[in-house]
Amino acid sequence: MSRISKLPPEQWDPRLRAALQPDQLSDLEQGLTRFFAHCPEQALGLMQFGGALKRNRSLPDRLIELVRLRVAFFNQCRSCMAIRYSDAVADGVTEDLVCSLERPQEASDLTPAEKAAIRYGELMATDHLSITDATFAELREHFSEEQIVELGMTCAFFVGFGRLAATWHMVEDLPKAFQTAEAIAPWGQEKVQVR
Repeated sequence: MSRISKLPPEQWDPRLRAALQPDQLSDLEQGLTRFFAHCPEQALGLMQFGGALKRNRSLPDRLIELVRLRVAFFNQCRSCMAIRYSDAVADGVTEDLVCSLERPQEASDLTPAEKAAIRYGELMATDHLSITDATFAELREHFSEEQIVELGMTCAFFVGFGRLAATWHMVEDLPKAFQTAEAIAPWGQEKVQVR
């Protein structure tokens, strides 16, 4: 059970309802907005930031989804791990590829660029002070400065809000394995695809 109460869409600020159109979304697709609706101004600002990260992305959807799922594992954000975004699936994310995230640096189906981005996201989630000049040198082998900044901002978003979501324990809309296991991974469990 969630530690923060969910607000039903009829109790949301009208601007949130207009922005998200919750009547066209499942409970899971309404996501954190059901909780953030307690603070509509902050929720609207966050939606603008999250939307800008997605709409103006130069990095591939597949790469972002892989980084997101690896960060979610370290955050133990159950809702993050249970979800597969349809744009990433359309860009080649399969469950076999997700299983590669168990040991990404050993995986043969991940590109060197994906491995570098995943490693950076992993360090952001586990030991950000161990990120060195060498980490950035590896990133520069695959990404422009703009893309590295984008990756960093995206990882910060995933780490921060994934940890917040994990502390709120929002599990009631997830597949059963994500509701009950002590620790869980995004690989090898039932998933939910969202828009």
